[in-house]
Amino acid sequence: MVLVDTSAWIEGLRRRGRLDVKLALEGLLDAYEAGVCSPVRLEVLGGARAPERKRLSYYFSIIPHRSCDAADWERTIALAWRLRDHGVTVPWMDALIAAIALQDGVRVYAVDEHFTAISKVAGLSLYEPGYGGSFTPAP
Repeated sequence: MVLVDTSAWIEGLRRRGRLDVKLALEGLLDAYEAGVCSPVRLEVLGGARAPERKRLSYYFSIIPHRSCDAADWERTIALAWRLRDHGVTVPWMDALIAAIALQDGVRVYAVDEHFTAISKVAGLSLYEPGYGGSFTPAP
């Protein structure tokens, strides 16, 4: 499974979004590899325009969803401390998404440079679109 970040969903769903992101997202969905977690669901659906809400809610109801629990929040705090100790500051939701992916051993597909920074410090595996998909190996 690949945990798709909000940045990829938003870019892929934009009418004039990047074609490479649209194709990558479509490929993950077609291969039943795309997944979401609670923070991504909140960010995407919470920011959706009224005409898109029903369609997006449906999409998110049929792909794998990972809820957050208390342990995820504790892991996020530890990850945020580790990142800050290395001079890296990222939005809290990105830290939470990364902590979930690290715990579950899944890759993250994002078009947000925060995840690249997290990867360099914490060994987060990133999905890179391409034939068969690939990942950025841990440093």
